[in-house]
Amino acid sequence: MTGVLPVALEDATKVVQALLLSGKEYVCVMRLHKKTAEEKVKTVLSEFQGRLLQRPPIRSSVKRRLRIRTVYYMDFLEMQQRDVLLKIGCESGTYIRKICFDVGEVLGCGAHMHELRRTRAGPFTEDENHVTFYDVLYCVSKWRESEDEESLRKIILPMEKALELLPKVHIRDSAVAAVCHGAHLTAPGVLSLETGIEKDDEIALFTQKGEVAAFARALASSKKILTMDHGFVAETIRVMMDRDTYPKMWGKGGNT
Repeated sequence: MTGVLPVALEDATKVVQALLLSGKEYVCVMRLHKKTAEEKVKTVLSEFQGRLLQRPPIRSSVKRRLRIRTVYYMDFLEMQQRDVLLKIGCESGTYIRKICFDVGEVLGCGAHMHELRRTRAGPFTEDENHVTFYDVLYCVSKWRESEDEESLRKIILPMEKALELLPKVHIRDSAVAAVCHGAHLTAPGVLSLETGIEKDDEIALFTQKGEVAAFARALASSKKILTMDHGFVAETIRVMMDRDTYPKMWGKGGNT
């Protein structure tokens, strides 16, 4: 497989958990084992959109137990002989080679994944964020020569970029230190939040300056949080910010 592979450095490795949960997009070449009518292929492919029951293939890194994964879209791009070019947007953990196999079974001719390229991983896309190893070598050598950090900024993005697609809750400065020490967020610590958050959703807690403080799980919906004046609204899962970045406010009338 080729394509987009986000790489996290140092403290930014903390965002990998959020990236693993993010949706993916692939361009795939599916090879049919027998010639099949194009219209028939298109019809069967349309049946593989939405929620699918999928068992990981034998050669996989997870247990082979039946699970549900969502295919957001499966676009037929073109077909030449027995090769079918597809663009697939799917939930994290979806096995494209298993989809190809299953499509072949439904068609009755058999099929396998011949080539695969990841074109998006969470907020990172091939068109906007694609950096090759040659780009890295060039920018690092330029930085070593002149210590010009601008060359590195072209290839190294802030870790907040990785959380771009997660629902966000902005918290008060008085709540940041407590959250960074592992405390759960309470209603008084909420400054603003995005709509559409549901209970148990994975969310990102941001400071007023736009810095990510923690990765969390919502304990209530957006609508419910807006009506709360006390109680826990989010469970801190992974702290992203150094705990000493903001001063401790508990015991001084601060809100968490």
